[in-house]
Amino acid sequence: MADAGKVDREFFEEYIYPRLGADRADVALGPRHGVDFGVIDADGTAVVTATDPLSILPGLGWERAARFALGVVLADVAVSGLAPSHLSVAFHLPPGMADESFAAVWGAMDDALAELGTAVVTGHTARYAGCSFPWVGGATAMAVGDHDAVVRPDGARPGDRLLVTTGAGVEAASLFASLYPDQIPADKAALDAAAARLPGVEHVRGAVAAAAAGPVTAMHDATEGGLHGALHELAGAAGVGVEFERDAVPLPDDVRAVADALDFDPWRATSSGTLLVTAPPDAADRVLDALRGEGLTAADVGRITDGESVVADGERVPEPDGDSSWPVYERLAGE
Repeated sequence: MADAGKVDREFFEEYIYPRLGADRADVALGPRHGVDFGVIDADGTAVVTATDPLSILPGLGWERAARFALGVVLADVAVSGLAPSHLSVAFHLPPGMADESFAAVWGAMDDALAELGTAVVTGHTARYAGCSFPWVGGATAMAVGDHDAVVRPDGARPGDRLLVTTGAGVEAASLFASLYPDQIPADKAALDAAAARLPGVEHVRGAVAAAAAGPVTAMHDATEGGLHGALHELAGAAGVGVEFERDAVPLPDDVRAVADALDFDPWRATSSGTLLVTAPPDAADRVLDALRGEGLTAADVGRITDGESVVADGERVPEPDGDSSWPVYERLAGE
C-alpha cells in the first residue's frame, strides 16, 4: 500500500475485496479496483452510487474550492451516464473554521447542485478536534435511472474509439498554480493560464451529455495516478487493451510549463476532470460534439484493442506505482 493516496490493486484484492459484508442479490455491480461506482437494483430501477472524500482547499477561495470538491464527488456517478440526482454529505470541520466560511462553501455547493438538478437527501455536519484541511469529510452521490441506460465501467470493447477530455495533468498543474504561484519558477502568464483551468462541475455535465449523444461503452474520470493510471484501470476493468497517440492527447502548454518547472510527470499526475470515454467508431464524432458543447476540450486519441496492455506510440506504458504530484504537494506545502 502506498504511503499516500488510493490503495493499489494488490492491497484492494488482499484486504478489501474478499470482505464485502452480506451477499445480496440486489447488488448489480459491487466494488472493483479502479471502478468508479456501484449499482443497486431497486425493484427494477438502477441506483448508481459512489463515495469519495471531501477535499476543501481554502487557498482557492471558499466558493471555488467548493465547486472543485463537488465536481470530484459527483464525477464518479456521472460517468455512469446518469445525471447525479441525490447527494449525502458529511462535513468533519476543523474547530477553527468560521461559520461565515462554511456558509460560503455550502452556498456555492447549493448553487451548483441546483444547476445540476441534484438534491441533498441527508448528511452530517460537525466540528471535531483533529480535523484539518483539506480533508474535511466525505460524500455519497447517487443517480437513479434505467439499468439499460447505465454506462458500465467494464464496457469498453475492441474496436471502440478512445476519447479524452481536458488533458493530462491539468488538475495537478492548476492546483499548484493556484495555491503556490510564488514557489513555481515559471512565466506568470503560464501560471495564470494553468490556474484558470481548475475543473468545477463542467465534466459532470459533459459525462451525461456524452452518454446521451452516444452510444458510449465506458467512461472513467482520471484521478490519482493520472491519465496513465486511468487507462490501466479502464483496460483492466474490461479485459481489453488500449493504443493511443500522445500527441493527440490535450496537454496545454501552460500545464506542461508548470510540470516542467516542478519536475513532475503530467501523465501520472492526478487529473480529476479529465474524462476517458470509449465509443463505437460511428458514434465518436457525436460524442465529441456533445463534450465540446459543454465547454470541454475533447479529442479522439486512439482505440481499444484485444489484450490488456496500454500502448502509447507503439511502446507499452507501465502502470504507475504512485501519483507524481504527491511529492510535489508535500514539498510545496512544507516550504
